[in-house]
Amino acid sequence: MIKGVIFDIDGVILDSMPVWDKAGEMFLLNLGIQPEEGLAETLFCMSMSEGAKYLKERYRLDMNEDEIINGVNETIKDFYAHQVQLKEGVDQFLSGIRQHGIKIVAATSCDRPVFERALERLNVIRYFDRIFTSTEIGAGKVKPDIYIAAAEHMGTLPDETWVFEDALYAIKTVKNAGFKTVGVYDDSSKADWEEIKKISDLYFIKLDDVYTFLEKVST
Repeated sequence: MIKGVIFDIDGVILDSMPVWDKAGEMFLLNLGIQPEEGLAETLFCMSMSEGAKYLKERYRLDMNEDEIINGVNETIKDFYAHQVQLKEGVDQFLSGIRQHGIKIVAATSCDRPVFERALERLNVIRYFDRIFTSTEIGAGKVKPDIYIAAAEHMGTLPDETWVFEDALYAIKTVKNAGFKTVGVYDDSSKADWEEIKKISDLYFIKLDDVYTFLEKVST
């Protein structure tokens, strides 16, 4: 049974993960600070607020967390506003789900001023009833808070709500909270793909066949 779906944005809807791999490093380099090796992996599972706190404490930045968040967003916003594209098949996939009367929301670690311009430019923001952000919820995706809030908004129970994620840690969070999981391939999570396939209820290399998805979740 399926009554609602929750989509991650970066790596599932938008082909945007390459810029996030470098966003923290680019921000620090712009300040004349040499980032640590593996910074992208450290920040990967954090919300924007959590990442800003880490950068402030780790690099002793003379900035408050809001200023750090704004700095990172400024580093990447031009890419979102003018360059980022949808992942293959996404528009048709969202349209197909909407045509079947299934509720659609999004849950993202990205901040609203960054992703909204991209979704508007690419004409897919119309598919979402609401978009939840980790910053506004107050917790990253290592906790289920954002997914629970999204399901409550739709009025759906976890076991009738399917969550599309590309990151292993987020899929584990969703799975442990009782949601149905769809693993979506992205190059940024290539090293985790075999485990993602094992623990996800369904998995797709590309979101280019909505009818197969709807057939599988309706049985």
